[in-house]
Amino acid sequence: MEKMFKTLEEQIEILKGKGLIVEDNEETKEILLRENYFFINGYRHLLMNSISDKTFVTGATFRELYSIFLFDRYFRNIIFKNLLIIENNLKSIVSYQLSKKYGYREKEYLNVKNFTNDHSKQKKAKDLVDKMKRQIRVNCANHNATMHYVNNYGYIPLWILVKVLSFGIVCELYTILKQEDKVSIADIFGTSTYNMEDFLPILANYRNLCAHEDIVYEHRTERYISNNKYHELLGIPMMDGEYIYGKNDVFALIIILKHLLKENEFHDMMREIEYEIEKLDGRIDSIPIEKILDRMGFPVNYMEILDL
Repeated sequence: MEKMFKTLEEQIEILKGKGLIVEDNEETKEILLRENYFFINGYRHLLMNSISDKTFVTGATFRELYSIFLFDRYFRNIIFKNLLIIENNLKSIVSYQLSKKYGYREKEYLNVKNFTNDHSKQKKAKDLVDKMKRQIRVNCANHNATMHYVNNYGYIPLWILVKVLSFGIVCELYTILKQEDKVSIADIFGTSTYNMEDFLPILANYRNLCAHEDIVYEHRTERYISNNKYHELLGIPMMDGEYIYGKNDVFALIIILKHLLKENEFHDMMREIEYEIEKLDGRIDSIPIEKILDRMGFPVNYMEILDL
C-alpha cells in the first residue's frame, strides 16, 4: 500500500489513535518537524502492548517516546567516540607494525607476499591490496597529506594511507595478515588473535550504524561473540545453553570494548552510559527501565563489569 504524505497534525492524530498521550500539540509538532516522524516512530516498540496489537501501553506519552529517541542519540554518540578511539588505535598499530617489518613505501608494504600463506585467503589478500592501491590513486589529488607525500617524496607511507582507509578495510586487512603479524598486533591490545577476528567485524558494523545515525541501543548483529569470563562473572542467565545477554547485542559490544579500550577510557565510557540510563529512568513512567535494559541486552548489574 502506498504511503501518503501526512501533515504534522495528521502525524499527531495517528499517534493519538494508537493510544499515545500527546501533552503539548505545538511542542510535538516542532519536534516532529525537526526530528522526523519516521525516525521517532522507530522507537515506539518499547512502549507498545505487543507487535500484533500495535497500541501503546496505558499512560505512554509522546515525551517518553521522544526521551527514548534522545537516549539512543546520546548513547550512540558515547559509543561512536569510543569506536573512533579503537579505529585510530588499530590504524596506528597496524601501520607501525607493518611499516617496521616490511617498509614504508607502498611498493614494499603492499607486496602480496607480506600477507597470509593460507591459499584459501590469497584471492581475498590480492583483492584487498588492489583496493588499497585504488585508495592511493583516488586520494593522491584529494587528500592533503597524501598529496604532500606524493609530491615531495614520491610515495605514501602506510601511516598516512590508513587515514583514508575505512575502518572496514583495516579490519579486513587484519584477517589477511600472517599469523605472527596478527599476534604482534593483538598483543598490544592485550588480547588474542581469535578475539581480534571475532570482534573486528562487529565493531565495523556498529561503527557504520553510528556514522549513519541508525538505531543502536537495540541493534543485534548477525555475528555472535564467543562465551567469555564476563558472561560468567556477571551471572548472566542462560536459556537453551546460551547466554541471553552479551552475545550479539549492545552488551556484546560493551564486552568487546572492555577488551580493547584502555581501563580509564572504558571506565569513563561506562560512567557516561550509566548517567544516560539513569536520566532516561527519570523520564519514563509507563514502562520500567529494566524493559529498556533487556532490549539493549544489558543485565541489571551491568556496571559490575567495571570491577572485573
